Amino acid sequence: MNLDLQPYRALVGGSTQGIGRAVAELLARRGCALTLLARNEAALQTTVAALPTPAGQRHDYLVADFDQPAAVAEAVQGYLRQHPNAFQILVNNTGGPPGGALLDAPVAALLTAFNQHVVCNHLLAQALVPGMRAAGYGRIVNVVSTSVKVPLMGLGVSNTVRGAVASWAKTLANELGPDRITVNNVLPGATLTQRHYSLIDKKTAQTGQSAEAVEAAMLATIPARRFGQAEEVAEAVVFLASPAAGYISGTSVPVDGGRTGSL
Repeated sequence: MNLDLQPYRALVGGSTQGIGRAVAELLARRGCALTLLARNEAALQTTVAALPTPAGQRHDYLVADFDQPAAVAEAVQGYLRQHPNAFQILVNNTGGPPGGALLDAPVAALLTAFNQHVVCNHLLAQALVPGMRAAGYGRIVNVVSTSVKVPLMGLGVSNTVRGAVASWAKTLANELGPDRITVNNVLPGATLTQRHYSLIDKKTAQTGQSAEAVEAAMLATIPARRFGQAEEVAEAVVFLASPAAGYISGTSVPVDGGRTGSL
C-alpha cells in the first residue's frame, strides 16, 4: 500500500489549530511539502516552524481570511504565479458556523457560511486543478461534518451549508475522475477541538446544565463512548490524499465512533 507523499505539495486550510493542524502535521510526517492557509500570521509562523521535515521539505504559508473569498483566491493565485502547478493535494478545511436554530439564523449568517465553505472551496479547486491535471495526480479532501448524512440538532446553518459542500464535492468528483483526480469528504463527529468546547459552552448557557451533563449526554449517543481526537480525523484525510486511495472518489467518510445513524 503506497502511502508515500514525498513527491507532492499540499495546500491545507485552517491549519493552525484543531483538525487542520493535525492534518498538516501528519502530511508532513508522511513526506509531503506543505503550504498552510489561514488568517493569523503569527499562528501560521509558529505552526510552520514546528512541522516535521523528514525528507527536507520546504514548508511555507499564505495569509487570508475565509470570510473574504476574493482575498483567498488572490493569495493562492499570487503563489501560483511564482510557483506554477505547485500543488497536487488540496485539503479544504475551515471553522464551522456558530450553532443555533435554522429559523433564527439571519440571512447574513447563511451567506457568510456559504462563502467560507462552498465558495472558498470552489475557488481553491479552480486554482489548483490545472496543476493536478499537469501532474497526473490530484487529491481534494474536504473536512466537513457528519451532518452531511444526518442533520444535527442546534446546528441549522452548518447543516445547510455542509450539505451543499457534499453535493459540490460529488459533482466535482464525477467531472474530475477522468483526470485521475479524486474528491472526497471526511466527516468528523464529536472531536476534541476548540469548536467542540465552544458548542458545549453554548449548550450549557442555553439549558443551564453543567458541562459534565452535556458531555455525558453526547457520549451516550456514541457507540465508542468517547470523543474523537483530531489526529484520528487526520489519519482519514491523509489516507485519502495518498496514492493508496486512488480508487476512492465521490464519497463521504464518517470518523465519529459509530454515532451517525445511517449506513
